[in-house]
Amino acid sequence: MDRQLPAEEQEEQEEQESQGGTAPGHRPEGPPPSAEFPKPQASKLREPEGFRMQMPQGNPLLLSHTLQELLAKDTIQVELIPEKKGLFLKHVEYEVTSQRFKSSVYRRYNDFVVFHEMLLQKFPYRMVPALPPKRMLGADREFIETRRRALKRFINLVARHPPFSEDVILKLFLSFSGSDVQNKLKESAQCVGDEFMICKLATQAKDFLPADIQAQFAASRELIRNIYNSFYKLRDRAERIASRAIDNAADLLIFGKELSALGSDTTPLPSWATLNNSTWGTLKQALKGLSVEFALLADKAAQQGKQEENDVVEKLNLFLDLLQSYKDLCERHEKGVLHKHQRALHKYSMMKKQMMSATVQNREPESVEQLESRIVEQENAIQTMELRNYFSLYCLHQETQLIHVYLPLTSHILGAFVNSQIQGHKEMSKVWNELKPKLSCLFVGPNNMPTPPRSPQEDNLFSH
Repeated sequence: MDRQLPAEEQEEQEEQESQGGTAPGHRPEGPPPSAEFPKPQASKLREPEGFRMQMPQGNPLLLSHTLQELLAKDTIQVELIPEKKGLFLKHVEYEVTSQRFKSSVYRRYNDFVVFHEMLLQKFPYRMVPALPPKRMLGADREFIETRRRALKRFINLVARHPPFSEDVILKLFLSFSGSDVQNKLKESAQCVGDEFMICKLATQAKDFLPADIQAQFAASRELIRNIYNSFYKLRDRAERIASRAIDNAADLLIFGKELSALGSDTTPLPSWATLNNSTWGTLKQALKGLSVEFALLADKAAQQGKQEENDVVEKLNLFLDLLQSYKDLCERHEKGVLHKHQRALHKYSMMKKQMMSATVQNREPESVEQLESRIVEQENAIQTMELRNYFSLYCLHQETQLIHVYLPLTSHILGAFVNSQIQGHKEMSKVWNELKPKLSCLFVGPNNMPTPPRSPQEDNLFSH
């Protein structure tokens, strides 16, 4: 994306350009708007296969994918490989494995960064998920694992996105095994323009948009903002539930170890304390063996927590990443092409006023001709930016549909959560029930006769 100048600097530059000069110490920003926003030529258009897939016959605005079809496009694993250590640095590498391309390549974080930049350059009007942040120093194990998960979500969302999935830069990133993958990605993106330049429907996008597209865009943006806020809260609670299960596992393990330590205590008992009663020795013998069952309970609780992290929290994070990329896209639309279009219209208005003033003042014909040429040039730039604005809305319409294709993921997440709870409680209940008979010797009644532990109902009757 182009570098945004401060508002005051922009206005100063526009005024200077409209007067045909620049202020001291300032250089022209670059080529005229018509060069900055080239209009696609029919003779140069190339239509990648991916666009034919996303534009079914009938209404090309409509996507024809289901969630199952998107998920089936590819499944990519991102795993850490051992750190390579040199004399002065060490870095983290990832093994990226694609089912679709049957490939396995090594990638560093900076490779993901270049890939992300090329996606934004080629598809500025699409949902490009954000990358996790880069930590320069002190990256601990927890940070590295969190980033690995985020990179995995990123690449899977990209690989399942209809236009991205058929683009050559994705295939390069997932299958090129050379050492200069970053240069390969840059070369590939520089060979052609962005999606506006290579899509046949770019100049016709306005014809396919509904008349109330702006109102629909505003309503969709508000809806998805609300969905994001709700899913953010759901993810927060799911993380807490999974964390509690893991904490519960640690507590159960320590509980069992303390019982075992109590049973293994070798401190001699004085005879005046025991009064020839062997109860404590019997209890110690029973307590010593309980650590095994509590370790098993801890293992079951930890498994449940990890399963909920992988099947519930990660799926919620995946959907949140997608929703965030939609929010980012809406901001790019408003701050990017729409803002530049408005600036170009303002500049055009200034030029027209200057032309009228020059005509009234009877300036030199050469000066008037230069103004006329610049006005024509600006008109062409405005026309191209209008086409880009409509194409941006066209893409936004499709990306909104893509969000709704992903919405059934909610049932997958809820199903995974319910199944995890059922399975976890079922397995732990089984261990608790197996543990209960082993406690019979711990409950001694009158005349040193063991009594089984009471049920909660019996405890209530006893208390009354």
